[in-house]
Amino acid sequence: ARVDRDSTRRRKSFEETLLEFSEHKLDMLVGTQMLAKGHDFPNVTLVGVVSVDAGLALPDFRSAERTFQLLTQVAGRAGRGLLQGRVIIQTFYPDHYALQHACTQSYENFYAEEIRFRKKLGYPPFVALASILVHHANYNYAFDNAQILKECLQNANSERQARILGPAPAPLPRLKGEHRLQMLVKAANRKKLRELLDFGLHEAQEKFCDLRCVNVEIDPVNLL
Repeated sequence: ARVDRDSTRRRKSFEETLLEFSEHKLDMLVGTQMLAKGHDFPNVTLVGVVSVDAGLALPDFRSAERTFQLLTQVAGRAGRGLLQGRVIIQTFYPDHYALQHACTQSYENFYAEEIRFRKKLGYPPFVALASILVHHANYNYAFDNAQILKECLQNANSERQARILGPAPAPLPRLKGEHRLQMLVKAANRKKLRELLDFGLHEAQEKFCDLRCVNVEIDPVNLL
C-alpha cells in the first residue's frame, strides 16, 4: 500500500492501512516521512530509504540534522520483534557524516561534527537568526519592497552588530501564485537582533515599504 498525504486524504484511510499491515494483510508499505515515526510492527525486518540525498541538499542549515533524525527514526521501525532488522539507504554520498553516524546510531559523534560546522559558518546556536520573507504576486513589487527593507536594515546596522544576507530568491521562489524573496539576519544575541529589526522595519514603513507582504520569523523552524 501507498502511504502519503495524497493517498490518505479520505478519513480513517491511514488508520485502516496501518491496521491491515499489522494484521499481515499487506506485506509492504511505500510512503513518505509519515512512516518514519512512532509505528511499532514487530514483524518488519527491512526498511529502505530512497534518495536520501534530496534531504541533504535542501538549502537549510539544519538539513544534515533533519536527515540524521529521519534515518535514526525510520531505522527504528525494523527489527522491533524477535527477527533481526536491516536498513538499506540509497545515496550518492555514503561518506557524509550524517549518514555515517546515523548508520552507527552515534548521536554524540554526529553532534560533535555538526556543532563544529555551525560555529564555523555562524549559525544557531552561536548566533540569533531571523528570516525575512517578502512575497507578492508581482515580482517587481516584491523586489522593490525587499530593496527598501534591506537599505533600512543596513542603516540600522551602522555599528555592524549584525550580518544581513540577501535579498535573494527563496529556496521556494514561487508559491501559491506569489514570488518570494528572502533575507537572513544574524546577530550575536536576540536583543541586538530585535533592536535591529524594530528600527529597520519602522524606518521601512516610513519609506512606504509595504509591510503587508513582509513576514519576519525569529529562530525560524526552516528556511524554505
